[in-house]
Amino acid sequence: MLVAKGQVEGIGTRPRLSAKDKTGEPLVDQDLSADVHDGASALDQLAEWLSSNFDRESLVAVGHRVVHGGQQFARPALVTAEIVQELKALSPLAPLHQPFNLAAIEAVFGRLPGLPQVACFDTAFHRGHSAVADLIPLPEDLRARGLQRYGFHGLSYEYIASVLPQVAPEIAAGRVLVAHLGSGASICALDGGRSVDSSLGFTALDGLCMGSRPGGMDPGVVLYLFQELGMSTREVEDVLYRKSGLLGISGISNDMRALVSSDEPAARLAVDYFVYRAAREIGSLTAVLGGLDGLVFTAGIGENDAEIRRRICEACAWLGVRLNIEANEESGPRITTGDSDVSAWVIPTDEELMIARHTVAQLLAA
Repeated sequence: MLVAKGQVEGIGTRPRLSAKDKTGEPLVDQDLSADVHDGASALDQLAEWLSSNFDRESLVAVGHRVVHGGQQFARPALVTAEIVQELKALSPLAPLHQPFNLAAIEAVFGRLPGLPQVACFDTAFHRGHSAVADLIPLPEDLRARGLQRYGFHGLSYEYIASVLPQVAPEIAAGRVLVAHLGSGASICALDGGRSVDSSLGFTALDGLCMGSRPGGMDPGVVLYLFQELGMSTREVEDVLYRKSGLLGISGISNDMRALVSSDEPAARLAVDYFVYRAAREIGSLTAVLGGLDGLVFTAGIGENDAEIRRRICEACAWLGVRLNIEANEESGPRITTGDSDVSAWVIPTDEELMIARHTVAQLLAA
């Protein structure tokens, strides 16, 4: 049962602790600028707040989202020092996420060394793909070193698959594309609730245009940055992970809200490209599924931006998507007309709930 939900955001800039109870009523909204400078100090402040507000409750475990589980982790795992080292080796594949995921685990180890911790992997939900779907067409000796497509946002997709039978039973057993659209963005192809392919691959750089990541592009571009422009490895990494995507196209922001409200031509171009890439990927993954029964929008942009949903649905009219304008403005859950050949839905994701479920299951199995 959910008791409270919150976050510490803005670490490194303007850190703030916010939380709400199970009814959505605010419990805290506190500026932590004077006390929080990194993840470890944020954990200290969170622990202090939890102990002062839930003094009758005892902490039994901590669940963590870990973006990359590599080949070796196909399901959640109780964390050990050895597992942390294995996961650190995957940090180059997810430099925006993995080091911070692991820093939180190590901070808990340092302060509560006996407390069980469970790592829940964003790659695990995709581990049942066919060999063809996960193949990177490089020589076998390179592929043997772990070069394959992994897919990400798995906790989000796992949650959506778990609630489809209740929210959208008519498509739950069918061919469904789930568009997780946020600062990080991807699309997952589900067949009967099982992941069969994803727009993301070896790293979190592939597929859709994202807030500061480019998505899919000719790998020769990367060679050109090295060979012709003389950029260093660190400079290229910075361009690909932090300076591209919506931010790179617009030169204004990586936030879709700022771009949609802007009259600048570069902002409009960034939004146009985001929609274009989403529609293109939907077409590609529909071919993988051999047809389409439903389209689900989730995550920050998918759940909250009716304009982006409208434009993507209109670009998918050829598939038989017929948008219900009023339902889309009200965020659904169903946002297509009754006679639409392919139904479209808005379903809020809940990765934290999936982490909680996996954490409890690991404790019960231990």
